[in-house]
Amino acid sequence: MGITERYFQLGTEHNVIHLPYRPNGFGIFVLGDRTHFVGNDSSFWLQHYGRNQLLHMLRDEGYTIFNSNLFGRHWGAEKAVTYAKQLIHFVLKQEILNPKIHILAEGMGALVADELLRFSPDHIRSAAMLNPCLDLQAHYESEKENKFFYKQFLKEVSQSYEISEKETASLRYKTIESYPSSVPVHIWQRMTGAPYPYSLHAEVFKEKQQQNQGCPVDITFHLFEHPSRIYASICKFFHRHEKEL
Repeated sequence: MGITERYFQLGTEHNVIHLPYRPNGFGIFVLGDRTHFVGNDSSFWLQHYGRNQLLHMLRDEGYTIFNSNLFGRHWGAEKAVTYAKQLIHFVLKQEILNPKIHILAEGMGALVADELLRFSPDHIRSAAMLNPCLDLQAHYESEKENKFFYKQFLKEVSQSYEISEKETASLRYKTIESYPSSVPVHIWQRMTGAPYPYSLHAEVFKEKQQQNQGCPVDITFHLFEHPSRIYASICKFFHRHEKEL
């Protein structure tokens, strides 16, 4: 049995809602990394074997899952954050869902997730993150070490932030700052081969939130040998935070 998808365009961006056969009443907003996309009849999560597995698992648990093309490689630009907020409101009006949604963010998608946690916590039930990019300034500094990736990064930021490439080279990017929040966050961090080193992103995020009594953060480190276990763990995390409606 295939997943039932509803594709739609809101403004300039393509979006998709994956509808479960037995809805549990809860929604999950997927915020993807650099390779993420949503077209008019397909998406990265449908085409990628591992993410398709996770999609099926979440669907089988009854979740309504929605994601957006979100301007492609947005790098946390304000327009992506604003659009994400608009999409949440749109989906909650269209679907019969609990008003508090879960967030599932991967890589670059965590930049938008962090802004939603900071400024729209009333709409967020919990946030699961996979190998997150949370400190864009740290990522910028690391990209400078490789000329090709650095030029590509500046080009992407220029397009997303709608500024010149010259301005992107001198821009002060988003860093990790703590903020008060009661929304639980759990990070699943791959120990090797992750594009965003946990020592610069996940660990710093947890430490700063703990120091200033920010949102509760847990980290699970793994080698990605058993992705099905990670996916099952994500489902359990979401379930744990559905007792209070």
